[in-house]
Amino acid sequence: MPAGTTTHSTAKTAKAAVAPKQKTAAQTAAKTTTTTAPITGTLDGSKGETVIVHGIHVADGTSARYMNKTVYLGPLGNRDTLNTPYSVMGVPHDVVVNQQLRNVNDMAQYLPSVQLEIRGDPNTSRPQSRGFEADVIANSRLDGLNVVSTTPYPAEWVDNLQVLNGLAGAMYGPENPAGVFEYTLKRPTDRRTERFSVGADSIGTPIVNGDISGRIGKNRWFGYRLNMLHADGTGYASGSSIRREMVSADFDIHLDDKTVIEIDASHYTYAARGLAPGFGIPAGTAANPTGISGKLPEAPDLGRRMAPGWSGYNMETNTFLAKIKHQINDNWSFTLGGLYQDAMRQSFGISDTLTAAGGTNGFYSSKATATTTADDFRVGSNMAYFNGRVFTGPIRHDLVIGTNGYMMGNYNPVRGVTPAQSLGTYNMYGAAPTDGRQPYYEGRYKSSSITSQSFIVGDTLTINKHWSIMGTLAWSWIDQSGALNANTAMRKTFQANAAFSPTTSLMYKPTENQTIYFTYGRSVEAGPVTPNSQYYTNTNIALPIAHSEEYEVGYKLRYKTMQFNVAGFRMTSPYAMYVSAASGSCAGGTNCQTYTYGGTQRNYGVEAQISGEVLPNLSVLAGMTWLDAELVHSKTASYNNKEIVGAAPLQASLLLDYRLPATLGSFASGWAFNAGIHYMGNRAANVTNTLHTGSYTTLELGTRYAFHVARFPWVARFGVSNVTNERYWASVYTGAPSGTSGAASTLYAGLPRVYHFTLSAEF
Repeated sequence: MPAGTTTHSTAKTAKAAVAPKQKTAAQTAAKTTTTTAPITGTLDGSKGETVIVHGIHVADGTSARYMNKTVYLGPLGNRDTLNTPYSVMGVPHDVVVNQQLRNVNDMAQYLPSVQLEIRGDPNTSRPQSRGFEADVIANSRLDGLNVVSTTPYPAEWVDNLQVLNGLAGAMYGPENPAGVFEYTLKRPTDRRTERFSVGADSIGTPIVNGDISGRIGKNRWFGYRLNMLHADGTGYASGSSIRREMVSADFDIHLDDKTVIEIDASHYTYAARGLAPGFGIPAGTAANPTGISGKLPEAPDLGRRMAPGWSGYNMETNTFLAKIKHQINDNWSFTLGGLYQDAMRQSFGISDTLTAAGGTNGFYSSKATATTTADDFRVGSNMAYFNGRVFTGPIRHDLVIGTNGYMMGNYNPVRGVTPAQSLGTYNMYGAAPTDGRQPYYEGRYKSSSITSQSFIVGDTLTINKHWSIMGTLAWSWIDQSGALNANTAMRKTFQANAAFSPTTSLMYKPTENQTIYFTYGRSVEAGPVTPNSQYYTNTNIALPIAHSEEYEVGYKLRYKTMQFNVAGFRMTSPYAMYVSAASGSCAGGTNCQTYTYGGTQRNYGVEAQISGEVLPNLSVLAGMTWLDAELVHSKTASYNNKEIVGAAPLQASLLLDYRLPATLGSFASGWAFNAGIHYMGNRAANVTNTLHTGSYTTLELGTRYAFHVARFPWVARFGVSNVTNERYWASVYTGAPSGTSGAASTLYAGLPRVYHFTLSAEF
């Protein structure tokens, strides 16, 4: 069954839903797959889609369905959340629509174990989960296939986000212990729908979005979905600009009632000018490791201009995806899929660094330098799975055997053609730089590549209605190559053969709506590559493969229209750092360093989430994570038992959505109100923990009104994020590569108060 091919309804209205007299191929497939082993790679992309009740077309998102009963586990396929021995948190479709989210990173604020490392702009953030930084490729997936995590994606393109917190190498191959960020594409719907939306953000960014979906042909064998977006105007600061343009096409081709081909293609352009840059914290010296003394300055108000009008980005992301899914018989199915993505970027922003003398008071030096790293990522990813169900006596086995992997090439500019420019010293609460000229660079060469492929086998043994055991094993092959610069050839930096990642889980269901589970897992990840520098003894050499380990215990409860899950975990992973080496052992002569695993990142904590309708007409999506993330067994004594930079010890969010009851009359019952609160705890801003960001709380408020014109549904939505205009540091992380100790940290301020308005009509 292709994702999103059935029309969903709530429990209260399911019996009243209008059904066609003749079954379509999609509906026949739906019936088949609900009684047999699931087809791997099928995602439920129709959450929040149109509902038909007594012939009345109900607008998208107005039901505020915030509970997700199904999660996607890659090669294991779709699983009921109660049969999933992992902590999986999600942001459903209705949250995306009702909160008027504009990019996929906006979803992260509703997941208490997720944080973002803003890389120049909130649209290009690098995610982390449970205090571990995600890889650029390995931890992010679109419909089960690897994609770039640090390129912008519009929220209008995807249906929902789910994040598997914890280790997943046994299912997805080598990856950082930051879990899996799974984005679900919007797919064709059974009911023909034309959805048109107009809106505006902040000072004035007009937005137009058209979304057309349906099925045609005999037995409606051909499904289509066309999605277009245009937004161009002023950003959150006066004189800034943002342009977003997207076009995507998604097709389902049902060859018969057991075979479907899915084809998807999209193009997205994101351009921004005059938006706020990050602020670097200098690494300092041995005598003053923080680079600045005292405390961090208060975050600036980003409603003011913080950069010249020419400073910004041009980014373009092209994605092509195809899958074939076939139900062999009642018990066996296979899925074959591939993806190609080209994520290009032109970066010509400024670089601001807090001054050692006046950084605590907000003084910084500003420079403009042509960026000569990572201006193009090209990714090809694949999946091939056989899923089946067999019985050995009373024990049921849900089996999987298959493979997944990816190839990624990173391309750098050959050289900068604009000399470095010093724009002067400023105070972040006063005037900002306005002069200088846009830096340029030229040429392109392949600077690095990585190939990762894994062989996966798994079995879920259902012993009886109370007990089950899940086990998954992966053997992975990794090859990495790199070039020092445009004038040197690529050479192998790392290779691993049949690296082993096992995971096993025990599940106990005391009742049908409860699950208690224990999971143990080990996972491999490719070692980080030392940057090119004359002061490193092992430049352009990857560290050995890293092994992460996890213990997790959890409890899940589903009660009527509400779901609750809580998990406790302990995770460890090697931590890379610079260690002093003998003078003369590097090209720089003195101050030589060796990049090596110099300690262990040890994280343990508790996370919980509640979702669904807790009271009539009141939906909630709320969560909390307590985290203790430390560096232990450090070779550098001053780093030992210190908090991991950027990992908040406490993070929480609460989103409420209340619809006025129908008893108040047709006019009043069209109204709904929502409120969200987000809390972020005090985070370490450097590896010695002498600087911290401070905690912050933000508030968002919104309302919507749903009405009908000639039986067609319309919805007007208005919302305000950061209502109190809180000034805060939204992101802090250490410099590349991942886990670097002793390097400078980077701070990014949070967005100011922003207004959102959208008017949507469906036909």
